[in-house]
Amino acid sequence: MQQNTSKYLIIGATGKTGARVYNKLAGQGLNVKGASRHGEVYFDWRSPETCGASLVDIDAVYLTYYPDLAIPEAPGDIAKFCALAKIKGVKHITLLSGRGEPAAKVCEELVQTSGLSWTVVRASWFNQNFSEGMFRDFIDAGTIALPVGAVTEPFIDVADICDVVVASLLNSKHNGKLYEVTGPELLSFKQLADIFTQVLHRSVNFRQISQNEFVSQMQSDGVDSQTIEMLTYLFTEVLDGRNEYIVDGVEQALGRPAKRFTEFVVDNLQAFSGGSQ
Repeated sequence: MQQNTSKYLIIGATGKTGARVYNKLAGQGLNVKGASRHGEVYFDWRSPETCGASLVDIDAVYLTYYPDLAIPEAPGDIAKFCALAKIKGVKHITLLSGRGEPAAKVCEELVQTSGLSWTVVRASWFNQNFSEGMFRDFIDAGTIALPVGAVTEPFIDVADICDVVVASLLNSKHNGKLYEVTGPELLSFKQLADIFTQVLHRSVNFRQISQNEFVSQMQSDGVDSQTIEMLTYLFTEVLDGRNEYIVDGVEQALGRPAKRFTEFVVDNLQAFSGGSQ
């Protein structure tokens, strides 16, 4: 069997998907480097000079963008990254994108027309936002308080995204593919609260709040203004029903179904420490 001598770079290697992709590749004994503001390779989107240094002697890149492809700077940054990657001899880029975001679609097209081999993984909202992300405190407090109504979203497990990304980096059959990946069920935030209540054996409620109340809460929690602006955009525009449909991208890429939200909660019981179990 021929040895895999490719060298992989994970942009955002301390993030939810990046860390998992890095660990999975490293666990297979592959040559992988993690790039972030706190990683083994220093990388910062706001410091363009870090981009070129990170791409030296790299064959394939998993590309995530912070804080989100929806922000105005994203297309310019992605275009520059792709151009530099091509100059540096990178052969393939797998891009993590978001559903229903016009700016993200622009970034997808930039990767697709970069002259490099590519895969795009267009993901719905992450389950892990509740276990290791911005909504974790809601579960511990027993109330999910967000400026959203009955709209549903096909939340996806980050482990599923990771498996699709790793497959795209290791197997050329995924080149030129756009995988739109979602979970297997549409769930409202109230339904999520009901699942948490059932599995954790303690009350988790959902409360719809105003946009102003949400922003005030984020500010009091010390969330930076750029992230608040991005979240406001996601709740007021993207979470408007445009993504209320399920796609089988996980099954297309991996030949198996995506994980259900209840499975995610059961698998991550240790993360939900608030209250009694």
